[in-house]
Amino acid sequence: MSPWVELLRWLHVIGATVLLGTGAGIAFFMVMAHRTRNAALIAHVAGTVVVADTIFTGTAVVLQPITGALLAQAIGWSLTEGWILLSLGLYVLAGVFWLPVVVIQIRLRDLARDAARDGAPLPARYDSLYRAWFACGFPAFAAVLGIIWLMVTRPAL
Repeated sequence: MSPWVELLRWLHVIGATVLLGTGAGIAFFMVMAHRTRNAALIAHVAGTVVVADTIFTGTAVVLQPITGALLAQAIGWSLTEGWILLSLGLYVLAGVFWLPVVVIQIRLRDLARDAARDGAPLPARYDSLYRAWFACGFPAFAAVLGIIWLMVTRPAL
């Protein structure tokens, strides 16, 4: 296999691990911060999460389809192969749930900052947004797991 193909494969795998790992890490730290009900702590963690999601997840989200398309072309796979089409569909599904999560994380951060600044408890709006954030995470994470399974197994579909 050519060094170009190996580089593309490596970049694509790194991107997938960044998506999975960053998503899992962000979810873990947000849940743990939320459980404290400490507005200052939640504001700090959510602020870090927003930065991490922007830098790591955002970069991987942009680069994954590029490295995937280049890798498929270099290997000679058609983008219309069943497992690739299903991967792309799951990628869109993950994005449909991830984009609201990004917006919600920013709002959760802001609400927690406001509560911490004012010495007030977290508002009811925070709790409803948190529930939406939590619910959106499951289909997005499941879609990423499905994509990784498809990449590894490349089933004939």
